[in-house]
Amino acid sequence: MDDLTGLLAALVAIDSINPSLVPGGAGESEAARLVAQWAEGNGLETRTIEREQGRPSVVVRAPGAGGGRALLLCGHLDTVGVDGMAEPFAPRVEGDRLYGRGSYDMKAGVAAALIACRDAARLGLAGDVVVAAVADEEYASLGIQDVLESVSADAAVVTEPTELELVVAHKGFVWLELEVTGRAAHGSRPHLGIDAIVKTGPLLVDLAELDHALGANVHPLLGRGSIHASLIDGGTEFSSYPSRCTLKLERRTLPGETTLDVEAEIDGVLAACRSADPALAVERRTLLSREPFEVDQNAEIVSIVSNALGASKLGGASYWADSGFIAAAGIPTVLLGPSGEGAHAVEEWVSLADTATVARTLLATAEVFCR
Repeated sequence: MDDLTGLLAALVAIDSINPSLVPGGAGESEAARLVAQWAEGNGLETRTIEREQGRPSVVVRAPGAGGGRALLLCGHLDTVGVDGMAEPFAPRVEGDRLYGRGSYDMKAGVAAALIACRDAARLGLAGDVVVAAVADEEYASLGIQDVLESVSADAAVVTEPTELELVVAHKGFVWLELEVTGRAAHGSRPHLGIDAIVKTGPLLVDLAELDHALGANVHPLLGRGSIHASLIDGGTEFSSYPSRCTLKLERRTLPGETTLDVEAEIDGVLAACRSADPALAVERRTLLSREPFEVDQNAEIVSIVSNALGASKLGGASYWADSGFIAAAGIPTVLLGPSGEGAHAVEEWVSLADTATVARTLLATAEVFCR
């Protein structure tokens, strides 16, 4: 527990704010150096992958004796911003809780994976245990995509916080932008102007109806899909008709729903609005998409981790994680991480006891899977 708490505290003390989310953010360089130095100091192999300057990921390996299967443990080093936090990088322990930015999301999971990898190296397993401590999960997941170009495994555990629930599915998402075009004019000349913001109103009404309709399809572990208006921007001043209004949307998807399905849904909304208002000028753009994830509940890695954890109930996560990319690479994947609170919030903490449980469960999993 002392080793685990010390490693976690050292990681939390490092500013690794994702610069793609917060301009000027420190990025993952210092956290990656700590991971590499800690791993090398514990006799593990390390390799740093840095395709984008200042955005490194570290691959840590406990090499097996040969002839066994490889287990990948994955967690991300980047965090969101710290607005409103008094001392985000001053980790403090109060009882079972360790506070600080990234403690829960998800440096505790990274620390647990590293401790499990270190301890697995002492067992003389046949297969490799590999930890991918990756960059950029909070934005575009550049790190795991880079890692998967050169790292393969027979199964994986992503150590995102799951409240010690074994997660076998999570939602995906699609980010879209709708741009409505009007005509600029002086506010005193309505015969010349077309109000792009007002033109956007019926779109919002129909999107609310689409969200309601999505409630009819319920996944047993994930609930319903959803769509919401995330951002809206338009106009320049009080006395002018706005020539444009931009609406940004997020659609959370369930397993089986694709980006093409979502685009077709939105195009259906636009077609209905154009039918009601033939003068409506609107363009749709897809900005980013991430596919949902679901592993076969009968997969071997599910039963091994479940037995190691001592739990039979399986769960789903509403958030997206790098497990989506790992599973898409053909690697059976589950998620398991500690409990806590405050992901992306002003006060963030993680349970130290749960973090230790995750480390023990990962080691027990490796003992069975990599033998």
